[in-house]
Amino acid sequence: MHRRRRTALALSAALAVAAPLLAACGSEAHPGAAAVVGGDRIEVSALQADVEDVRAAQEASPQSAQLIKDTGQLGRAKLHGMIFGRVLEQAAEKAGVTVSRKEVQDARAAAAQQYGGEEQLAAMLLQQRGVAPDQIDETVREQVMLTELARSLGADLSTPQGLQKVNDALTAASKELDIDVNPRYGTWDDAKIQLGDYKAPWITQVTKQPEAVPAGA
Repeated sequence: MHRRRRTALALSAALAVAAPLLAACGSEAHPGAAAVVGGDRIEVSALQADVEDVRAAQEASPQSAQLIKDTGQLGRAKLHGMIFGRVLEQAAEKAGVTVSRKEVQDARAAAAQQYGGEEQLAAMLLQQRGVAPDQIDETVREQVMLTELARSLGADLSTPQGLQKVNDALTAASKELDIDVNPRYGTWDDAKIQLGDYKAPWITQVTKQPEAVPAGA
């Protein structure tokens, strides 16, 4: 009798401990996803692959220790970039903006020339934006798309009014995509077009060097 009672009490205690864990698992609507954007999942594995690409490039750099130290929030930064890219695609599609492969190649060539060559461009993007060499084309493509979006909206990116016009288009696109971020990475802010308190530098990037310093990185 006592043994059955002790067993029942032990089982009750175990269930009490497990209940919050089970509830937490059940509340995660998209297990395995870092975020869901417009119904499309950004898998944690895809995010980790991007982070690992950057870390590998950093470790191969002579400034590896400093680069790694300066990018402690790399996972959140890369997720921000992945979400931003999808928001930008949505805004561009609504505005009828497309970017060709040649436009990307031309923009990359111009950026490389400005920085003294491909090697210097890659080093700058790795240091300042956490972009690995195999991520450069996509980063440049986003910059071209952002510039073309502004042009299609008649927005002058050198003025606050122009920047606000582009921001409004991105905010509208962001809301349409109904972005749901895994709580471990924070929450997405539609108005600021950024992940939580991660300070996205896209406006500064656009106004300073649109060809050479890509957005959304």
